[in-house]
Amino acid sequence: MKEHFFQCPYCWGEISMLLDSSILNQTYIEDCEVCCNPIEIDARFSYEELVEFSAISLEQ
Repeated sequence: MKEHFFQCPYCWGEISMLLDSSILNQTYIEDCEVCCNPIEIDARFSYEELVEFSAISLEQ
């Protein structure tokens, strides 16, 4: 597991998340631990190193 820090796209609060580096490509929805809004998380790993990460709001 890798801890990753990033800013919420809604409230701009810094949050952390544990990412499973054994899963190379991950896309899922996670609620912000500060404001509770849903965030689409997209993480890509290569050789257990995080090579790409995005946290996108689901606002329309």
